[in-house]
Amino acid sequence: MANESLVKHIASHRVSSVLNRDTASLGKQFLFDGSSETCWNSEQGTPQHILVEFARPVLLSEIRIQFQGGFAGKATRLIDLGRRVEICPLHPDDNNKLQSLRLPDAAQAVPRTQIKLQFVSSTDFYGRIIVYVLDFRGSVAADGTVDGTSDSTGDRQAAGGNSDAVDASAAVITIG
Repeated sequence: MANESLVKHIASHRVSSVLNRDTASLGKQFLFDGSSETCWNSEQGTPQHILVEFARPVLLSEIRIQFQGGFAGKATRLIDLGRRVEICPLHPDDNNKLQSLRLPDAAQAVPRTQIKLQFVSSTDFYGRIIVYVLDFRGSVAADGTVDGTSDSTGDRQAAGGNSDAVDASAAVITIG
């Protein structure tokens, strides 16, 4: 699988909040500008999230993210909004370094168009998240189609489930 930046395939993205509603200085547009000098800064409170919709189905292999140390996601989940399942938990470190968070192999084979990066908790006492760099890596899906009813075996395996027998309570989440 190719491991190219998928940022150019993003059709839209939203964030849960922006500190003091200062979108001009701290807004979502700074997530994908490639600069370590600008950032998205959330309001206080948890959870916080980033929603991304791709113009075409993509096969995600990794997420690259750089937090402000002390304002990192602690308990973090990657969710497929189209299938309404958790893809996998992510375990970023609380530091200023660019981190590569690789998805489980089974999760990399599932085409996706809408994802949610949910920061369930933060290393900041007040629940703020600060992201300087965000990049989704992988490739565009070959067939270009995703139907929310296709086999999601990769999601079940990534979530720790058995591909033959699914525990619905473990695979299905409530998207808020």
